[in-house]
Order: sequence, then structure tokens, then C-alpha cells
Amino acid sequence: MKVDGKHYRTIWVAENNDKVIRVIDQRHLPHRFVIEDLCTVSDMVCAIREMHIRGAGVIGAGAGYGMYLAALEAAVANENDFMTAVRKSADSLIATRPTAVNLEWAVRRQLAAIADVDSIDDKIAIARRTADTIADEDAEWGRRIGLNGLAIIEKIAEQKQGEPVNILTHCNAGWLALVDYGSATSPVYAAHDAGIPVHVWVDETRPRNQGARLTAWEMQQNGVPHTVIVDNAGGHLMQNGMVDMVITGADRVTRIGDVANKIGTYLKALAAYDNNIPFYVALPSSSFDWTMRDGLREVLVEQRDENEVKYIQGAVGDSIETVLLTPKDSPAANYAFDITQARLVTAFITDRGICGASEESLMKLYPEARQS
Repeated sequence: MKVDGKHYRTIWVAENNDKVIRVIDQRHLPHRFVIEDLCTVSDMVCAIREMHIRGAGVIGAGAGYGMYLAALEAAVANENDFMTAVRKSADSLIATRPTAVNLEWAVRRQLAAIADVDSIDDKIAIARRTADTIADEDAEWGRRIGLNGLAIIEKIAEQKQGEPVNILTHCNAGWLALVDYGSATSPVYAAHDAGIPVHVWVDETRPRNQGARLTAWEMQQNGVPHTVIVDNAGGHLMQNGMVDMVITGADRVTRIGDVANKIGTYLKALAAYDNNIPFYVALPSSSFDWTMRDGLREVLVEQRDENEVKYIQGAVGDSIETVLLTPKDSPAANYAFDITQARLVTAFITDRGICGASEESLMKLYPEARQS
């Protein structure tokens, strides 16, 4: 995607130093565009845990590059026990965010690749190649999701005869959540680029406001018509015929089609189901967890710091300020994700194609997962 006309990925290796990983620090958006340099595994752990980068795809890519940094560090400090040091870093990375499956998937992939060669130099080289491959795959998967989802928007557009297709989304499953293109927003960008009139209802997505801050900023950067709404407005819009489709991303999807995604997704799915509006989930192949079946029972839902609920951040003149919303001593619960069961999902839009939300449909698209 482009920022002020210049193409960026969300994460990349620094041009002048291949031991530095650069990321777009999403904490500062939409008010400031900040690029952060990550030089150590601890830097990457902090960036993932504190949501300098967030979104399943870029978390996976961050974990991949984190393991490359781990290999560099192990070579310097622990040459006699290289793999022990790398595994310790792997555990630190995995512990940062428990719900998104991409993180652990990328770490396990790196561990297998590093163990497959003998010399430390070769281990470092393969860690770099694997990290680059994970990032490149994520960007390509985002592009393919857009092309596959475009067909859905085209059909709705034909029925609307020139009127904009109204799409409601939740959180940020955009370019910022993957390495490039995005998941839920990728079909929107593809439709917009194809000249199809679209309009996006952007859920603010409390408590961190990823919709209001990030998705709206993305839409603005790419010239896509959009309107920011409070989270609880979605049902009203659906009841009054103002939404043609809902499309969200996912942080983890089980083999039977249960979806773990940003808190509030389940309520949007219920409202869509009640109003006979199609509810799509867009995701790269890396976000499927073939080892899990029952999302409600098996997915660990991350609980984050209560201060994310109690405080809010915004621009005051040229400065960024944090203000208290609640009574100071009121406790707050901060469940970061919820589970939308497969019965509420119309279909999945993946890099491989579109399929129904059932184990049978998923196994047709991913036959290799039958053995998982």
C-alpha cells in the first residue's frame, strides 16, 4: 500500500543494515507516521506485546524476523549452545500474544528450518531466508485474498446497478495487519481499483480503536469512501438496509470454521445473521489452526491490561495525549478477542479461494490438513 504516494510494507529489513528490522509503529497512527528500528529479540518481543505491530499476518512476519534476530544474537553470545539460546528466544516470542496462531506458526517454522542445517553461519542465513519467505508469502496471500473476494463484491455491485456497495468491517484487517494488501480490506481495495463504487462502514473498535485509527487512515490514504461509526451502530445500519455485506479478518480459525477475532466480531455476526446479510471472514492460510476444533473451548482468549479500557489516546494540537475515561478506581475487564461460531459465517475468503464455513468445505480447499 502507499503512504503519501510511496509504497510501504508493514515490516522489512533495513536497506543499509541487514541486522535491523524496520516496522511501521502503529501506536502513533493516524496522527504520526513513525518507522521504528528493531535491533534485538527483546525489541521484537516488546513491539508485538505492546502492539507497535498488530494483526495476525504482520505478527507472524514479526515473529519470523524475531527468530532471525535470535539467530544473530545466539551466534554472538552463545556460540557453544546456539540452539538453546534460539529456543529461549522462541519461547519469549510465542508468549507475547496467545490468540493469533500466526505467531507460533512462524516461530515453529523457523525452528524447523534452523535445525535443518549444521553450521551457525548456515543457520543464520536460513533464518533470514525463511523470515523473508514468510513476509513475502503473507503479502502475496493478501493480494490473492483481494482477487478472490473481488468476485463477491462484483456480484453485489451488479445487483445495485451503480449504487455503492456498502461494506461493514471491524477492527483493522487491512494492509497494516498483514505485510501488504490486508485480508478483509484487500477485496475492498481490489474493487475500488477496478472502478466499482464501494463505501466502507468502519467500526471504531474499542478499546484500542483500530478501526477509527487505522482502517480509516488506510481508507483515506487509498481514496476509498468510508464513514467511521461507533461499535454499536452496526446493528442499526443492518436493520435499515444500509449494509450489503460484512467482512472481517481472523486471528485464528479452527478446522470446523470457528473464528477467533477482535472482540465485538461475534456481535456483528449475530446482527448480520438476524438481518440476512452475508458475513465473510477473510484470512491467509497461515491463520488456520488445524489442531483445534471447538473455538469456544480451545482458543485461549487474551486478556490485556485494564488501562486500555479506562484510558483513551488522541491528538491535542501537536501533541498526543492520554486521558482517563472512567472513574479512577473502577475496575475494567479487557477481553481482546471473541469467538464467532462457524454457523454464523457465510464463507471464508482465503488466498486459495472461497469456501464454506465447515470442516468438509475447508478440507476440500486444504486437503493436506486432513492428516493434521
